Parts: sequence; C-alpha cells; structure tokens
Amino acid sequence: MVDAHQTFIIVGGGLAGAKAAETLRAEGFTGRVILIGDEREHPYERPPLSKGYLVGKEDRDSVFVHEPSWYASAEIELHLGQPAVHLDRAAKTVRLGDGTLLHYDKLLLATGAEPRRLDVPGTGLAGVHHLRRLAHAERLRGVLASLGRDNGHLLIAGAGWIGLEVAAAAREYGAEVTVIEPLATPLHAVLGPEVGRLFTDLHAEHGVRFHFGARLTEIVGQDGMVLAARTEDGEEHPAHAVLAAIGAAPRTALAETSGLALVDREHGGGIAVDESLRTSDPDIYAAGDVAAAHHPWIGSRLRVEHWANALNGGPAAARAMLGQEVSYDRVPYFFSDQYDVGLEYSGYAPAGSYDQVLIRGDVGKREFIAFWLSEGRVLAGMNVNVWDVAEQIQALIRSGRPVQADRLTDPEVPLTSLLPGQGA
Repeated sequence: MVDAHQTFIIVGGGLAGAKAAETLRAEGFTGRVILIGDEREHPYERPPLSKGYLVGKEDRDSVFVHEPSWYASAEIELHLGQPAVHLDRAAKTVRLGDGTLLHYDKLLLATGAEPRRLDVPGTGLAGVHHLRRLAHAERLRGVLASLGRDNGHLLIAGAGWIGLEVAAAAREYGAEVTVIEPLATPLHAVLGPEVGRLFTDLHAEHGVRFHFGARLTEIVGQDGMVLAARTEDGEEHPAHAVLAAIGAAPRTALAETSGLALVDREHGGGIAVDESLRTSDPDIYAAGDVAAAHHPWIGSRLRVEHWANALNGGPAAARAMLGQEVSYDRVPYFFSDQYDVGLEYSGYAPAGSYDQVLIRGDVGKREFIAFWLSEGRVLAGMNVNVWDVAEQIQALIRSGRPVQADRLTDPEVPLTSLLPGQGA
C-alpha cells in the first residue's frame, strides 16, 4: 500500500518515464509515484512507429510499454493528456495545464524530443507530416496505403534513420518515393560517406529516388493539398504528401524556465546531467532523449535519441532517485529495419573523430560488420544482418585498445579474441 511519506514525480509519458516508474516499484519504493504525460495514450515505445506498426506488421496494442491495467496494480498515479506547464524548484511543485499543482520530493524529467519543423512556405498544407507520436504514425499509415493504391508520390525531407525507414515502408505499400538530402549520402553525419553510400544503393534498388546536395525551399499546393516540392537548385519534384524528417529537438522548456543547466545546441542540446543522471538541482533528474549525460569513455557530454537510451536510462535515473550509486555509461546503441536489412549500431563516431573504416564480411550480400576506428581503436561498429555480436562490439569499444586491422576484418577470427586478455 502506498504511503505519502515521499512523492516522486515523472514528467514524460514515454518509454523512459514508464520504465522509471516500473523500477521505483521494483526497487521497493512505497511512496507516491505520479506519471505525467501530455498525450492521452498510455506510455508506448516509438521504434514501431517507423517500423512494424507503420508497415502494418504489428498491431496498435503491441506498442505500449505496459498493459493499461498495470499502472493501477502498481499504484502509479497517471495524469495523461495534461502537459506540465511550470516547474517551481523553490516550492518543489509542478503545475499542469488544467491548473493542478503537484508537490514532489524527487522529480524526473523524461520529456523526450519533438520533430524539427521545416521552415519553408507550404508547411501548413494538409499533406505535410511529421513522425514522432502514435497519432502521427496512425495518420501516416493511412496516407502510405492510399499513396500505394493510387500510385501516389511521397517526398521525404531528410535521409536520416526516420526518413529511410519511412521510405522503406512507403515502398512496401507501393508508393513512389523521393528523398531530398542536403548532404552527399544518407546518414552522412552518423555513418560517413563510406557506409552511407551503401544505403543509397539499398534504397535505389527498391525504387527510391534521391536528390542529394540540395535543400527543400517550398512545398507547392492547391486547395490545401500538396502538389509538388521545390529545392534550392531550381528542381521541382512531384509529391502528394511530404514527410519532414530533419531531426528532433530536446523538449527542454520546463528545465529552461526553471533555471536548470542546459547544453548548447551546437553540442547536442538537452538538459545537462552527471553520471547519475542528476541535473544541476540535486532533487531533479533527467533521462531519455532530453538528457545530455557525461560519458567517461567518450570524454564529453552526449545526448542520445534512441530506444535503448530510454529503456536503460529511465531505470538508472529511478535508482539514483532512491539514493543508489549509479554511473550511467552505457555504449550508445540503436537498431533499424529497412526492407530485408536489419542492423544494430553501437558506439559513437561523428565526422572527424575516426581515421579509418573497416569492413568484416560480405557487403554485396549485405552481411557484414562495419567498424569506425581512430588510431586503431574501435569507436563504433554496425552489424548488418549479422547477429549476436553487439555485446562483443561494445566490449571492443569499451576496451579502448588498438586492434590489428587484418584480424578485425577476418570473419574467421572471433571478435572475443580481440578483447584484452585474449591474446590479440
């Protein structure tokens, strides 16, 4: 039975918030746990929104973190469809949109991120879409099905993970797809040109058209509907719908107005937290997409917008709120599914941080592992249609130890033999 000796509030109804609430109860916390979400939906996971649910392979109920009845059984108080609009750190209160005032002893901000908006004429047309929420995915799923039936054309602004996954989904429905990307390859900032080029080939084989080196400048419509899109080089592209997939911005408004320390946008933005996910206020924590945590093996702060960070960060923050010793230093990880290609990426290797890209396996068959290295040390690895190696790749990254290139690229050499103490 819940007692009122302490109240922990979680602002954010996504995966990080739901897993934090679950962990508080699993660790024996008997005080009040209040979960606030600005969507009316119970907390859900976002990867299916651009993958299985979007293509119709998963049903709607599969996206939710817990059954709705779980929250009552765990005595989690829900405030759904109510945004938190003000945080008073001195009074230790959170005010909701309907005026409800809630007091906290410890607070977790798991407010996530929101899609960046296109700043061009025509974005108010009915056929312009974003993909972040379940409602977005429901709407987009119907749009893709309609485009597929009518030989319609989807234009995607941005060749990042969301843009490519939606491109693959649209082609499965039979829609025509054009992707506009200002850089030279898909995923250029994440994977670099060497590996990004492979995704150009993958999608081109499935009929996706790319337009690189140009930005979208205008969406043209009539009677509220999309007809075409124009790019800065003067090209006009047919389109019946447009998806803006140009990244996401951390939702830091509560933190900013209450004076919590933030990270500059040029360094990824977000709420600055220490290794225990504590903010500049000792009673406030942050986790998931909004948190910029110091990673000791990277040597800097890093904000990670992926499922695994929410899955693991929420529980880590919950344990820290309970006074446990926490050092959140997990290797960044994400996964993607596009057509018959499944992949996992571990690590962090932004442009300029690596001096070599090595391939292990068969690129032609799309069964390989790509490694990004600096001075012989593995910074990141991506396994493509090669499974059960992510933990080994992460161990190589954590070791910080130079590896021999010929052994790293030899599929006959076990990755475990390259780890410290294994004779490599």
